Amino acid sequence: MAEGRSYLDSLLNLESLRKSLVRQEDTIIFSLIERAKYPINSTLYDDDKPPAHLSDSLFHFLLKESEALQAKAGRYTSPEENAFFPDKLPSPLLPPPDHTPVLHPPGAAININDKVLNLYLKTLLPLIAADGDDRNYAATAASDLNCLQALSRRIHFGKFVAEVKFRDAPEDYTPAIRAKDREALMKLLTFESVEETIKKRVEKKAMVFGQDVDLNENDSNGDYKVDPTIVSKLYGEWVIPLTKSVQVEYLLRRLD
Repeated sequence: MAEGRSYLDSLLNLESLRKSLVRQEDTIIFSLIERAKYPINSTLYDDDKPPAHLSDSLFHFLLKESEALQAKAGRYTSPEENAFFPDKLPSPLLPPPDHTPVLHPPGAAININDKVLNLYLKTLLPLIAADGDDRNYAATAASDLNCLQALSRRIHFGKFVAEVKFRDAPEDYTPAIRAKDREALMKLLTFESVEETIKKRVEKKAMVFGQDVDLNENDSNGDYKVDPTIVSKLYGEWVIPLTKSVQVEYLLRRLD
């Protein structure tokens, strides 16, 4: 069996998905810490005053160009990856890998990155970046891209979770799917105790990952590179709800 196929097949159980989602927490937190070392750099995102010869902000230009380059290398042939500008992607230079499809095709195309991008720029970025402008725009945009791709991957992983849950218990989901009952599906997907555990875990990780290490001190002085409560809020108010929204939309297409 091809390596890629084996990896994708290995995702199709809840325990493997859970482990992957826990590892993705680390990636998200470290990417937020990296972005927080730069100030807000508002000029980078200014659509009203784009650089010469650009129709929108320098940030949007760099994001589109980065995605186009990664698309040529085949990044978006993976079902785990979802582009922010999918209609701007060139064809990959190499044939796509011979993966056995693991997602139901009508649901595999779900992409809510417009919401992820808006959340990141309008809500999250002002919470983690200090005021100011150091004109280090290329490095700042690269950090933004890492944050956005990590958040997008985590949220769209809901498609894999929904697929596994449906395969494990189709009789639980089919009536609500046939009735197009989003509320019933959301109730089936909601486990408040699990969500609270996730919020507490990412807050603790942000405390551990984000403190300066002093070999002469036993305890943290309470200064963190990213406020741990913001990371918990990120998951509780945005990441988890958006992930469940992806799951609902996927399940609604599962019988198509």
